Amino acid sequence: MNPSQPPIRRTWAILIAAPLLFLVAIIAASIYYGIVTRGDDAQAIAELTPKAVPAMLVAVQLALLTLLALILRSEHLAWPAIGWRLEQGQKLWREALIGLVPGVVLAVLYFTVLSPSLTWLQTHVGDNVPPGELTGALGASLVPFFLANVLLAPFVEESLYRGYALDRLKQRYGLGLAVVISCAFFGLLHWAGGFWYILLTGFVAGGLFAGLRVWRRTLIAPFAAHLALNVLEFVWIWQAG
Repeated sequence: MNPSQPPIRRTWAILIAAPLLFLVAIIAASIYYGIVTRGDDAQAIAELTPKAVPAMLVAVQLALLTLLALILRSEHLAWPAIGWRLEQGQKLWREALIGLVPGVVLAVLYFTVLSPSLTWLQTHVGDNVPPGELTGALGASLVPFFLANVLLAPFVEESLYRGYALDRLKQRYGLGLAVVISCAFFGLLHWAGGFWYILLTGFVAGGLFAGLRVWRRTLIAPFAAHLALNVLEFVWIWQAG
């Protein structure tokens, strides 16, 4: 290992911890509803747990933000060091616009092409998640879903996957493999949506965000793209409900 390179253990630890946190949240919710129903109604537990998904997402995002903040502190890094800064000659409004446009385009593609394709794959090829279950779960509680998906996710996930992790992975494995690894784990964070949703979020959305990060060298553009996508997704789910 090059002595100038930071340890990679923390990077792998937080990447692995992210999807596990959601699993822990689901188990905790199931146990809670099991206690509430005194374990007498398995069907009620199965119905109540998915409705708590938006609240779980808030808890997971806050946990990831806390973990990342602790890691940055342990490595004596400030948030600008992982990409929350403008490079010389860049303008905030221009970087935001550069990200906003592809984010909106991706959202439109998601509503018109990608989401129907996801449903078709789940129906005809198979998946561990029934078609439409994720949308229904997210729309069950709009306030926590807004907190998680709009206020927290774009900042937390860009900071982790396209900021801290991508930089560390690139130093150790090179840019190409770093992008693949970060996209794969970004997809795994969304494992509750099923196999096809992992691929969609990881390599379509995650690939776009990673490309913007590499191109622009800051997190402003991928953050704007992520925010635009999530805002429009929230509105879409809200209207669908």
